[in-house]
Amino acid sequence: MLAAPLPPPAALPEPAPPPEAPPPPPLPEPGLAGRGGPVIAAPRPALLEESPHGPLPRIGPGGAEPRTAYARPFDAADAVPRIALVIGGFGGAGLRAEEALRRLPPAATLAISPLALRPDLLLEPARRRGMEVVLALPLESPGDLPAGHLLRASLPPGENLERLHRAMGRFAGYAGVVGALGAQRGERFLASPEALAVVQEEVRARGLYYVDPRPGATALARHAAADLLLDELPTRGEVEHRLSQLESPAQRHGRAVGSAAEPTPLLVDRIAAWAAGLEARGLVLAPASAVLHAPDNTPIPSASR
Repeated sequence: MLAAPLPPPAALPEPAPPPEAPPPPPLPEPGLAGRGGPVIAAPRPALLEESPHGPLPRIGPGGAEPRTAYARPFDAADAVPRIALVIGGFGGAGLRAEEALRRLPPAATLAISPLALRPDLLLEPARRRGMEVVLALPLESPGDLPAGHLLRASLPPGENLERLHRAMGRFAGYAGVVGALGAQRGERFLASPEALAVVQEEVRARGLYYVDPRPGATALARHAAADLLLDELPTRGEVEHRLSQLESPAQRHGRAVGSAAEPTPLLVDRIAAWAAGLEARGLVLAPASAVLHAPDNTPIPSASR
C-alpha cells in the first residue's frame, strides 16, 4: 500500500521590507572649499586689454595689478616662514585634474596650460576654492621641434612677444606666469638672458609676477624662483624627501618655492599628507604671490625661534 503524499509545506511569510536608507547628505557645491575660505576674484574688465589674441592682462586704473587682484589672500605681515608650491600639468578637465583640485591644499598654486581646450573647466573650480592660478608658458626646451606656439631664443623679440600674447590671451584671471609647461622647463629659451629679459619685462609691465622654474635661479624684484623640483624623481620616498627639504630654506630665508610638473596621484597624496603637519612644524603653506622678492630683494624676515 502506497504512503499518502505529504501535504505541501506551509507558505513562509513574506519578509518585511528593509527600512529605507536615509538620503545621502548633499554633495558640496563643485569647486567650493569644505570650509568657507576666500574666493579668487573673477576676471575684471578694467584689468583686461582687447587684442587679436583675446583679452590680455594689464595694469588698470589707479595702478591695480592682476598679481594682487587674483592673488589668494595672505597676511604679508605674518613672519612665519612660508612655502609655496607651484603645480603644473593642468591642461584640461579630467578625473586626475578634478581629484587634484579637490585634494590639494587651497594654498597651492596651479599652473594652467594655454593649450588647454577648456581652461574654464579648471579656472572656475580653482577660483571658487580660493586657489591662485598662473599661466604656464611654452618656452623652448631641449629636443623640442619648431612649433608655432613655442617661444624660442632664436626668434626676433617681436615674434616672441606675439607668441607670448597668444598664450596670455587664452584665458583670464591669473596672477602670474611660470616659465614651464608641465615637464618642459624651457631650458633652451631660458639659456638666453636677452630672450628671457623680453618676457620678464612684458610680464612686469602687465602687472603679473614671474616664477622661474630653475632651482637656484636669481629671482628679480616681484618675481620668484623655485628652490626644488618636487617630482624630478617621482617616487614616494623621493617626493617626501624633497618636500621636507623645502623646510630648511624656508626657515633660513623666510620663504621657499617647490615646483612640480604635473599633479600625479602620488604627488597630490604626499603633498596633502605633508601640508597637514606644516603648521605644527612652525611653517605655513602660501600662494606664490606671497613669496615674491621685494623690490629691494631683501628676504622676508623669519619669526624668531
